[in-house]
Amino acid sequence: MEKGNYQRPSLEKKWLVVYTRPRWEKKIEQLLTDQGITAFCPTQKVESQWADRKKIVHLPLFSSYVFVHINYKEDHLVRQTLGVLSFIHYQGKPAVVRDSEIEQIKHYLQTYGDIEVVSLQDVAPGDRVSVKGGAFHDQQGKVVEVQGKSVLMVFDNLQCALVTKVERMNLTVIKD
Repeated sequence: MEKGNYQRPSLEKKWLVVYTRPRWEKKIEQLLTDQGITAFCPTQKVESQWADRKKIVHLPLFSSYVFVHINYKEDHLVRQTLGVLSFIHYQGKPAVVRDSEIEQIKHYLQTYGDIEVVSLQDVAPGDRVSVKGGAFHDQQGKVVEVQGKSVLMVFDNLQCALVTKVERMNLTVIKD
């Protein structure tokens, strides 16, 4: 047996990304923490509206993802945790997130209360959208321009062309 080519896996801990069952992110963070594993599920404060009240809730910033700080020996504990589906891979290996990236996420969450993740592929000029919240709730229109978190859109079904800015999070793309 050749001794020169075998390298023992490092006991160094790295941040990896776990893919979870939908809406299990905070529960998995707690289950992993209870096992002594460092887990991080960044959350955002969101105001939810019910018929009779409004409430601030903490929702995961990244849907179905939890960060774990583990070494190779703790891998099996994470995989066996209820609700964990798999690790996220990049180029055939578990995706490693730099410590500085995790610290930056934590810093932004502490510094800016209204942080959110917005997909840049959600809406584009020319898309027909429906407004799901705000002053124009349930109205439909066409996206004219995307401006950061807001879109400039035209409501053409009000017997006139009304142009307004609407927050992206309040839009749903209408499929033809």
